[in-house]
Amino acid sequence: MKVVIITGMSGAGRSRAADWFEDQGYYCVDNMPPALIGSFLEMASADGGHVDKVAFVADLRSGSFFDDLSHTIDSLREREDIELTVIFMEASPSEIVRRFNEVRRSHPLTGGEASLDVIENEGLRLKPIRKKADFILDTTNLKVSEMYSELDRMIFGGRGSSNFAVNISSFGFKYGIPSEADVMFDVRFLPNPYYVPSLKKLTGNNRKVKEYIFRSELADQFVGSVHDLVTEMAGGFMNEGKYHLNIAFGCTGGHHRSVAIANAVAERFIRDGLRVRVKHRDLDLQNKGK
Repeated sequence: MKVVIITGMSGAGRSRAADWFEDQGYYCVDNMPPALIGSFLEMASADGGHVDKVAFVADLRSGSFFDDLSHTIDSLREREDIELTVIFMEASPSEIVRRFNEVRRSHPLTGGEASLDVIENEGLRLKPIRKKADFILDTTNLKVSEMYSELDRMIFGGRGSSNFAVNISSFGFKYGIPSEADVMFDVRFLPNPYYVPSLKKLTGNNRKVKEYIFRSELADQFVGSVHDLVTEMAGGFMNEGKYHLNIAFGCTGGHHRSVAIANAVAERFIRDGLRVRVKHRDLDLQNKGK
């Protein structure tokens, strides 16, 4: 099992780092007492092996429990079934003060103002953990996208393309446009099975419906074009720190064409080794008579 512990200075970007790991398929746990990390991993391993990558955020919010982190790191490194990476995140005290003031948050160490004295004190307390880190990431002068690039280099050696996630959905225009879509395609130019009596009550998940739609050469050409376009876009998105893309395909009712095309595009990306999730938003509405 791959285990990452993200620790370091408050305000250095630990939550952003956790978001990045979540986009890479890691199960992320924020602020778990270090003494419980071992128990959590035992439970995850016993659960049929469904969790194979975990990232923990551990910091001074854990209070006295944080003293257990050093022992937890040593224990995990002794285990042959655990591949542990410890990332320590930091930034200059003046930059951390600026960040806290910008969002008007109290410092978790004191519950009060994030002053230079408080931040320097936190740094002193964290020195023993810093020495145990595999990577030290100074985010003082990094944009979020640049921080993500550094994490990609540390964890994947700069080869993060296979960890790009594509969320694919189908929908019906008659029920509204999905607000979460980054890219939306209208597939109403394809032959409509709705007007074929034997296919009307079926969905795009049915083989006969799929075959009917893909009798049109346009369908296969369109799927190939979308695949090529998104493949080209993926590198640019990752350079900007975005590791997932939401693509929506719409037809009139969201039951036939959009479903079949969404499935076909998903199959292409799965063959590429990308993480793919498929959701057919309006598929059940047909059975409800809406």
